Amino acid sequence: MNSMSKIYDVLLFDLDGTLTDTGPGIRNSVAYALEKQNIKVADKNELNKFVGPPLIDSFKIFYGMNMEQANKAVTDYRSIYSEKGIYENEIYPGMRELLSSLFQSGKTLIVATSKPEKFARFIIEDLGLGEYFKYIAGADMEGQRNKKSKVIEYALHICEIKDRSRVVMIGDTKFDIIGAGECGIDSIGVLYGYGCEAELQGATNIARNVKELYKIFLD
Repeated sequence: MNSMSKIYDVLLFDLDGTLTDTGPGIRNSVAYALEKQNIKVADKNELNKFVGPPLIDSFKIFYGMNMEQANKAVTDYRSIYSEKGIYENEIYPGMRELLSSLFQSGKTLIVATSKPEKFARFIIEDLGLGEYFKYIAGADMEGQRNKKSKVIEYALHICEIKDRSRVVMIGDTKFDIIGAGECGIDSIGVLYGYGCEAELQGATNIARNVKELYKIFLD
């Protein structure tokens, strides 16, 4: 890992498992989509693996669905998530205060998530976090921009960020770390979300909790 003394001006935050715990809504919505295809889930905690990665890939990888089945599962998921699941989340303790401090210190904050952008925008605004972010970048509904590196590139383009040397991606899974690497920016893996330390080993730094994020950026 590199030194934590590096100064970052632009901070890209993942949403699920990083800014907010959206697990309950995602698990319940995935379970609903699976039930529509006669797949029963005994323990919804098994569905934590759906938090973070693009949904269509997860349905194919974890349940062996073909493209038609996976597309139907995503459609069913979105139908219930937009109605109920989107409300089943909460901001991590200390995160609101961190965002406020970062914003007041002059940092540029951007959301970069594989969640559809319209869902991400609703969650951020519903939780009263919109004022802190320059832009909320997410996946499109057509599936053309669901890979994390594509979302990051989109966010940097929209916000006209040219110098990537002081940009960092903060996220809880390997997809955030890999995406950051593909875009030539640093990354910080957080351990309070849904990833594990082993999959975050490629990160520039690791933060075990929100307090450690504060130390990295503001101490």
